[in-house]
Amino acid sequence: MKKGILFDLDGTLWDSSAECTEAWNIAIRENTDRTEQFTVRDMHNFMGRTLEAIAELMFPSLPETERLDILRCCTEREYSYLREHPARLYDRERTVMETLAKDFVLGVVSNCQDGYIEIFLEQCGFSALFTDYECAGRTGKSKGQNIRLVMQRQGIDRCVYVGDTQGDADAAAEAGIPFIHAAYGFGRVRHADAVLHDLAGLPETADRLFTEQENAI
Repeated sequence: MKKGILFDLDGTLWDSSAECTEAWNIAIRENTDRTEQFTVRDMHNFMGRTLEAIAELMFPSLPETERLDILRCCTEREYSYLREHPARLYDRERTVMETLAKDFVLGVVSNCQDGYIEIFLEQCGFSALFTDYECAGRTGKSKGQNIRLVMQRQGIDRCVYVGDTQGDADAAAEAGIPFIHAAYGFGRVRHADAVLHDLAGLPETADRLFTEQENAI
């Protein structure tokens, strides 16, 4: 039986909010006549949402096409900025992922644009540890649908999803798998099958949830 652990990215595997905020503000100043400048707190609210939802929050008074054009400019600047300014990983993350990769298929499923997960894997040197990844920017599907897509591609029979927001919890429910709340991240959730206050506790938590799944059969 193949078991998988799939992860949200922002607020779960790294915190790029300061870097993304700086990059977006630079892009707005250099490429538009807009006066908006956003904060890290704003970015925490944006992360985990689709591009369309973020654009509406950022520029609600603009037509959809115009605000999406600005946000695409922001994400382009973000990618180049992150390549020069890597974001922060969580404590002991590399050790945790190396431990998990011995027993589980690891993957990333995010609502980000195409290319963002690749930057994370490259910057952190995790490409050999994560077997698969998917994002809304590439498929146009919901996060729950993308979770199922990765599970199907990898032949995963049992799976859990780790994320930090209510949207992540909803995605796990849509995919029909248990949800682990990364409470050290950016958001709160109404219900989770397990709660992590420190990423180092994930191997033990995952083992427990998979055991519970097997005992329930």
